Amino acid sequence: MPVPDVPGADAGLRGLPRRVDLTTRQRLIVDSSAVADIALRTGIASLLAATMLPSLAGGLRRSQSRAEQEYLRFYAELASAKDPALSFPAPTSLPRVSSRPANPLAEWVAKGNVHNIRFNSSFEAVNPALREQCRGFARNNVVHAQHWRHEDGPRPTLCVIHGFMGSPYLFNGLFFSLPWFYRSGYDVLLYVLPFHGNRAEKGSPFSGHGFFANGFAGSAEAMGQAVHDFRSMIDYLEFTGVDRIALTGMSLGGYTAALIASVDDRVQAVIPNVPVVTPDRTVDEWFPANKMVALRNFLSGTDAELSTAATQYSSPLNYAPLVPKERRLIITGLGDRLAPPEQAELLWEHWDRCAFHWFPGNHILHVSQPDYLRRMTRFMHDFMFD
Repeated sequence: MPVPDVPGADAGLRGLPRRVDLTTRQRLIVDSSAVADIALRTGIASLLAATMLPSLAGGLRRSQSRAEQEYLRFYAELASAKDPALSFPAPTSLPRVSSRPANPLAEWVAKGNVHNIRFNSSFEAVNPALREQCRGFARNNVVHAQHWRHEDGPRPTLCVIHGFMGSPYLFNGLFFSLPWFYRSGYDVLLYVLPFHGNRAEKGSPFSGHGFFANGFAGSAEAMGQAVHDFRSMIDYLEFTGVDRIALTGMSLGGYTAALIASVDDRVQAVIPNVPVVTPDRTVDEWFPANKMVALRNFLSGTDAELSTAATQYSSPLNYAPLVPKERRLIITGLGDRLAPPEQAELLWEHWDRCAFHWFPGNHILHVSQPDYLRRMTRFMHDFMFD
């Protein structure tokens, strides 16, 4: 996209720059992109509010309200242990992967060998009360990814996790300039989150609908499955000979990447991009979804403290990172109002003030993106190709 070339920079010792520290051009870009982001946020929040309507009606039923309270207590207790091995059990068997050539457009974009891969998920809901429900999601329980491989591979592999509703391979390949990384020597793997793309259940009105359509417990299990299935993907990559994996993701994908970096020590580098790390705090600003959440909690008698404690189950802030500090890089946009930069700053503090880069754009409009792509390349090169 033709956007202004207004560069960002690495954060300082105090974190992100204050408004007074920005140039006039940077302030103009930040302010204008923030206004555009609020409009986008309202549209997405309206979709989320619509997905919550069934659970809102359920909140009027006493039996379902009691069940929801039990779910919250289950995840709050699990989160209090701060044990990733307990919260996110590792897969116990290798996936049986099927692979077929991607369409000619994908190969033309990559200028190389591209295959679509799939396998059956071995995920079991961490909450026993939800296992039967989760097993019933037929399409969601087939894992999908696209794999760009060099003929002389395997090579160090850059894995990419898309954001909410943003699953198309072509969009992510172009947005993240993946052909450039591929030409730089990386193999590339684009991973599809639960309930997105080909994993969306029949009748889903949009990609990602199921991620938030089944109440808090359903969303918690979707995050658990996102981590589990990606760990199966690592098993597959290792089986094919890959020994170095870098992981990046945008928005919900950045959240997932940060969480995986606290669960699996086989990731050599992690680069969350415009990540959300406390969804409960973020949704408070997402009108009209925030009003729907407040009404649902009121009808079901949800205790605010219990709800906050339960959300820690899938938050990367609840677990110590397993990726070494020098291999963590966070990227955020100062004009982002879907995943506000304060969210990335919370992760930066939790991650011992690791490398932190900002750009003066919003959630979708990544102003001066080549700047941070070069930053990523320099950051990864030495230990990915040593």
